[in-house]
Amino acid sequence: MRADHPAHPTAWHVLSRDQALNELQSTRQGLTAQQAAQRLARHGPNLLPPPKRRGPLARFLLQFHNVLIYVLLAAAIITALLGHWVDSGVILGVVVINAVIGFIQEGKAERALEAIRGMLSPHAEVLRDGRRQEIDAIDLVPGDIVFLASGDRVPADLRLTEVKSLKIEEAALTGESVAVEKQLEPVPKDAPLGDRGSMAWSGTLVTYGQARGVVVATGPATEIGRISRMLSEVQELTTPLLRQLAVFGHWLTGAILFMAASAFAFGTLVRDFTPGEMFLAAVGLAVAAIPEGLPAILTITLAIGVQSMARRNAIVRRLPAVEALGSITAICSDKTGTLTRNEMTVQGIITADHLFTVSGTGYAPHGGFSLEGREVQLDAHPELADIGRVGLLCNDAALEQSDGQWRLSGDPTEGALITLGLKAGQNPAFEAESLPRTDVIPFESEHRFMATLHHDHSGHGFIFLKGAPERVLELCAGQRQAGEDRPLNPKHWHVAMEAAAGRGMRLLALAMRPAEDGCRALAFADVEVGGFTLLAVLGIADPPREEAIRAVADCRAAGIGVKMITGDHIATARAIGAQLGLAEEVHALCGADIETMNEAVLRQAVSNTEIFARASPEHKLRLVKALQANGEVVAMTGDGVNDAPALKRADVGVAMGMKGTEAAKEASEMVLTDDNFASIAAAVEEGRTIYDNIRKAIVFILPTNGGQAGVLVVAILLGLHQLPITPVHILWVNMVTAITLALALAFEPAEADIMHRPPRDPREPILTPFMLWRVAFVSALLVGGSLGLFLWELDRGAALEVARTATVNLLMLSEVFYLFNCRRLTTSILSWDGLLGSRSVLLAILVLIGLQLLFTYQPSMQTLFHTAALDWAAWGRILTFGCAVLLLVELEKAFIRHLARRRRPRQRELGRA
Repeated sequence: MRADHPAHPTAWHVLSRDQALNELQSTRQGLTAQQAAQRLARHGPNLLPPPKRRGPLARFLLQFHNVLIYVLLAAAIITALLGHWVDSGVILGVVVINAVIGFIQEGKAERALEAIRGMLSPHAEVLRDGRRQEIDAIDLVPGDIVFLASGDRVPADLRLTEVKSLKIEEAALTGESVAVEKQLEPVPKDAPLGDRGSMAWSGTLVTYGQARGVVVATGPATEIGRISRMLSEVQELTTPLLRQLAVFGHWLTGAILFMAASAFAFGTLVRDFTPGEMFLAAVGLAVAAIPEGLPAILTITLAIGVQSMARRNAIVRRLPAVEALGSITAICSDKTGTLTRNEMTVQGIITADHLFTVSGTGYAPHGGFSLEGREVQLDAHPELADIGRVGLLCNDAALEQSDGQWRLSGDPTEGALITLGLKAGQNPAFEAESLPRTDVIPFESEHRFMATLHHDHSGHGFIFLKGAPERVLELCAGQRQAGEDRPLNPKHWHVAMEAAAGRGMRLLALAMRPAEDGCRALAFADVEVGGFTLLAVLGIADPPREEAIRAVADCRAAGIGVKMITGDHIATARAIGAQLGLAEEVHALCGADIETMNEAVLRQAVSNTEIFARASPEHKLRLVKALQANGEVVAMTGDGVNDAPALKRADVGVAMGMKGTEAAKEASEMVLTDDNFASIAAAVEEGRTIYDNIRKAIVFILPTNGGQAGVLVVAILLGLHQLPITPVHILWVNMVTAITLALALAFEPAEADIMHRPPRDPREPILTPFMLWRVAFVSALLVGGSLGLFLWELDRGAALEVARTATVNLLMLSEVFYLFNCRRLTTSILSWDGLLGSRSVLLAILVLIGLQLLFTYQPSMQTLFHTAALDWAAWGRILTFGCAVLLLVELEKAFIRHLARRRRPRQRELGRA
C-alpha cells in the first residue's frame, strides 16, 4: 500500500507496529523533512475542512420563507395601499423582529464544526531527520513519529509504537468514563473504538505515562474528522410547533383567500355592490382574519420561557426548543457525566471479615462506611485506616478544593482512592510526611500493578501495592483479618469479587508488606518475591447522580421514556441502569448487536430497550433516527464530541455546560449550566407550561379575528352598505388585544397536573377539534353581539361613528371577559384565584381600558380612527354583554367536563372487554 493512500483508520489497530510502519513507508526514526513536505502537499494540512456557509444576506432573507410571514407581508402591503402607514409599519416591525431573532439563532452546525476543530492540538513533538523537534500540529502527515506525554492532547490518529504506562482519556470520543490503558499488541478488527488499545485518537487527552506513535490519519481522515463529517451531513429537524404552524399557516392562508374571494363574488353578483366597494370590503375581511399579533405573541411567550428555564439552570439557544421540550416522549441520555458524575467513587470495600458500603458520590469527601445498612465508627474498624493510608500513598494524583468544587489532577481511579482516604479520616499531607515515598514502580499494563516504597522516621520500610485483583492475589500470602495477618483464603475473595463485578463495579486490590532492611530502592524482584498481606479489594464505579435517580422517576411519571446510551461496558451500564430505575426490568443491547440490525429491526428493538452499551457515534445517530421513525419526539443529552451528531439530529439536543465539550454545546438547542440531568425534568415542565400558554393565546386571539371577519361576512350577506367596522378598526383591535391581553397569558404559571399528563401527540394539530369548537363558539358570540349592538345603535338614531365606536368597544371588552375564561381551558375560573389570581392579567386589563378610553374620547384618536364619545347607557350594554360571554363560556366548560366524565366509564368498560 502506498503511503499517500493510507488505510482507513479502522484498519490500523489490527496491524503490528512494524506492519503499520511498513504500510506507511516510515521507520522508527521518522520521516525526513523532504518526505514530510511531499506528503503534506498530497494530504493537505491536519485540519478539519471549514463548513460551507451561507452569506449573511441569504441567511437573513431565508427567515422570511414562511407562509404565515407571507400572510403578514401581504397584510402590511394591503394596509400600505390603503394609506395606513402606521399600521403597515407595526406589522412590518413584527416581521422584522422575528427575522432578526431567527438570524441570530442560525449557524449552529458551523459553530459545532469550529468547536471540533478547536479541540485539535496546536503543537506536536515529532521525530524528523532523526531528531526530536516541535512543529505545528497542522503540519503533521501520515508516517510522522509523534511523542506523547501526560497532559498532551493527541494531535492526530496514531498507531502506538512505544508505550510506557500510557493512559488516555477518551470520554469525549467514546463515552468511556475511565482513562483507557494503552498497549502495543494488535486487537481484533471488529473491536469497538474504545477497545482499540493500540491506537491513540486525535483530540483525546493523555492523563498518565508516555508513548510514541506513528501518524496514520490526519484532518478529515481521523475519527474526530469522521464525526465532524457526520455532523455536517446530519439533517436538522424542525420542532413540532414549527411544523404545526407551517400547516396552520397554509390552511389559514387558503381559508382567508377563499373567504375574501367568495365575499367579493357574492357582494358584486348577488347584492349589487360596486367592485370598488367590495374590493375594500374583501380587503377588510382579509385583514380581519389575519392574526397579525400571533407570531409576536409566540415569540414573546417562548422568550419568557427561556428566561424561566435559565433560572432553573437550563440555557436555551433556540426559541422553538422551549416548546419542543413540552412534547418530548423519549430522552436519550449519555451515561458518563450526565446520569453519572464522571467522577469515580469507591462504593464497596471487600475485606476478609466484612463487605463495607461506602456512601457519598464524586470526589467530595462526604460520606461514611456502613455494614448491612448500619453506619460504623472508624475506631471500631482500624483496618479502614490502613486501607485509606495505602490508597493515599500508593497514588500519583492530587485532589484540591477550589470555589466549592473538588478538582482532580491525575487519574480518576486514583482520585477515588484519595477521596476514600479522606473519608477514612486520613490527612494526605500528614501521611506523606509520616511515611515519605522513597521509590516507585509505576503502573504498566505488562505487570498490572503499582508499587511504592516508604520509610518512617525510624527507618522502617513498607511496600504498598495496588493493582488488578487477580495479579495482586498472586503476590499475597496472607490477609488482614480481625486486626492481624492470617493465611490467605482465595475462595472467599473470588466469590466476593464476582458478586461485585456483577454489580458493574471495577475492582482494585490493595496490599502491603514490610520492606527488607536497608532497602532504599524498589525493583520488580522486590515485588515479585510476594509475601504481601491483602488488605482489601475495592469496588469502584462512576455512580449515578442522586438527583438523576429522582429525575428519571419524574420523567417516567410524566410518560417519558429514558434511554441510556453509553460507550461503557454492558455490565457496568446495566448496573447503572438498574440503580437509576430506568424500567421495572432493564433490557440492554451493545454496539455489536446494533451493527447486525437493519433499520426495521432496530426500530422494533428501541421500543423495549433502555440501555445501549459500547455505542459509537453512528449507533447514537441511528438510535435517535429509529426512535423518531417510531413517532417519538426525542431529546438527546450528552457532553462529548461523540454526542454531537445525535444532539443535532434530535428534536432537542441538551448539552452539559460544565463538563461538556464546545462541540456538544454548539450542536445542541439547550445547555444545562449545572450538568444535572434533574434540570431536564424541570425544563420539560417549563416546556409543557409554555405550550399550554401558547394554546391559550391561540384560543384567545383567533376568536377576535373570527368575530371581526364574521361581522363583515354577515354584513355583506345582509347587504349592509355601511360596514360595522373598518380595516383600521380591525388592525387596532388585533394589535391592542395582542400586545395587552394575549401577552398576559404568556405569564400564566403551570397547572397543577402538568407533569402527570402523558406527553402530547406530536402529530396532534395545533388547533384540536376542541379548540376549533371554542374558537367558533366565541366567534359566534362576538358576531351576534357586535352586529346586534351596531344595528341597535343605528336603529335608535346614533351616528355611524358612534355605532362603530360602540361595536369596537364591545369587541374589546368581550375579549377582556373572555381572557379570564382562557386562563383555564377546561376548568372553571369562577373563584378568587381564577378571577384575581394573576397580576399580569389584571395589569393587561387596566392598560387595555386606558387605551380604549383614549380611542373613544381623545380628540386626535377620534380624528385618526373616526370614533365618537359613548354615553353611560352604551357602556352598560357593552359590559352586560361581556359578562354574558364569560358566563356562557363557563357553562360550555361545565358541559364539556360533564361529557368527559361520562366518556371515562365507557372507555374503562371497553378496555375490560
